[in-house]
Amino acid sequence: MPPLKPRPASQALAVEASRDTPLGQGAMTYKGDREGKSGIHALDDAHDAFAARILLARAATHTLDVQYYIWRDDMTGTLLLEALHEAADRGVRVRLLLDDNGTNGLDRVLAALHAHPNIEVRLFNPFVLRWPKMLGFVTDFSRLNRRMHNKSFTADNQATIIGGRNVGDEYFGAGEDVLFADLDVLAIGPVVREVSEDFDRYWASESAYPVDQLIKAAPESDLQDLAARASVLERDPAAAAYMKALEELPFIQQLVQGELAVQWAVTHMVSDDPDKVLGVKGEDGNLPEQLRRAIGDPEQGFDLVSPYFVPTKSGVAAFAALVEQGVRIRVLTNALEATDVPVVHSGYAKRRKALLRAGVELYEMRASDEGEAVEIRGKGRFGSSGSSLHAKTFAVDGKRLFVGSFNFDPRSFNLNTELGFLIDSPEMARAVSGVFDTDIPQAAYSLRLEDDDTLVWLEQRDGQTLRHTTEPGTTALKRLGVDILSLLPLEPML
Repeated sequence: MPPLKPRPASQALAVEASRDTPLGQGAMTYKGDREGKSGIHALDDAHDAFAARILLARAATHTLDVQYYIWRDDMTGTLLLEALHEAADRGVRVRLLLDDNGTNGLDRVLAALHAHPNIEVRLFNPFVLRWPKMLGFVTDFSRLNRRMHNKSFTADNQATIIGGRNVGDEYFGAGEDVLFADLDVLAIGPVVREVSEDFDRYWASESAYPVDQLIKAAPESDLQDLAARASVLERDPAAAAYMKALEELPFIQQLVQGELAVQWAVTHMVSDDPDKVLGVKGEDGNLPEQLRRAIGDPEQGFDLVSPYFVPTKSGVAAFAALVEQGVRIRVLTNALEATDVPVVHSGYAKRRKALLRAGVELYEMRASDEGEAVEIRGKGRFGSSGSSLHAKTFAVDGKRLFVGSFNFDPRSFNLNTELGFLIDSPEMARAVSGVFDTDIPQAAYSLRLEDDDTLVWLEQRDGQTLRHTTEPGTTALKRLGVDILSLLPLEPML
């Protein structure tokens, strides 16, 4: 790594100043029991999630603090970058912090944005070799294997979006490929300040490098090219149809007019210390430890949604102990036919029988035969059978809900940094449990272990129960590949 040169110091907009912004004034129009609570609105629809980010970028008058693991060089990625550019042209200070593992193809445009007087771009835990970047793993694997998985989009220190979505067409329902079914929340109130303070901590960390220390300066024409490319995209028939659909969303008017339904709940941000990628444990412990201290052990029920679920041997033992104490545990993850990372599935597959023997209820989100959607509660809360599950949430005892970037796997526990909200909302927690009660059995395979130790997948279709004795929708070669991967010592990196 090159030496980290002195960087301009900056902090989030002061709370006193942020109250007088349009977003601050707008936040005050929402009614409800606000004492010590934050207003939470679930963004379970992909189009709403993109529209919310565009609206916050357009509504900001002072600051935009944006932090992501992946930012694609595609339609939605370009349109959001241009939204940040337009905000900077209005005088908004933009700070963009990206994990460098997810910035492929963006070096020139990020350098151009960084040259704007109101924009600063920093790359977290960067690759020294810019192309081909993946070669960096050969010489510096132990460092580059640790990534910043956090995701947040904060405007004027008054409104923020956190959750599981990265920036890319597959997360916002804008492409023809597989849709990642995901979950974010839009928040107003005191928890926003916690997110801003955490952003400042990452922004000033030893792993956050100004882009100009790694990438040569870009000509001003590159920034003009970004605006031109965004303009061309907006005229493209597919993009035009997508943007038109966004403009017609009821969500837009509800947010603009202060009529968006929000749940007022005591909400706390939990996050890893940025030094976790340096192998240093934070003073408050890692995110799982923070959650454990805040929640304690479940007493009645634990409903988990995790696209990449690798419980490990110790996790199976912990789940088994909870079940013995009378806790009902239900897990929704991706089926092999729906996952985008088969190697991670291998770490889960070898633990399935042990989990079922322990009394854990397992569901696997299925992929459709012809791409038809199987909606959950009308909006695809955790996705459809034509999508790949990407939401990360869990509910505890029907009282508390977690939403964020944290996957239930060794990578999130030990290697990557993560961010999320712990929301004390029985209504929202019961909603997640209700989905397990009614919709998930219809949209996912239910796994069972028969007396002869045969694993079966039960599928509800057209009023009938179909029984599968091999992983549905997969080839023998794909199953063999997963079986081989499960034998390798890869689990700590999954």
